[in-house]
Amino acid sequence: MERDKERKFRELAEARVNRAITKIRLIRNLANKSHYSYSNEQVKRIKQALEKEVSDTMNAFKDIKSKDEFKLN
Repeated sequence: MERDKERKFRELAEARVNRAITKIRLIRNLANKSHYSYSNEQVKRIKQALEKEVSDTMNAFKDIKSKDEFKLN
């Protein structure tokens, strides 16, 4: 049962992180000034929103005991 949970976590983590990376790359495309116009304030707000979500996500994992029980590989 624990093996199934680990397998499911690995599958979901890899799929979700890869989707997140794809979406972040799409956001990066917005930096192309030949296609878009934006202010420094807008860029700052995007950066803050992304950093907050990453920070909140990583904080959710802090409660995990640092034993050798979690490995993606």
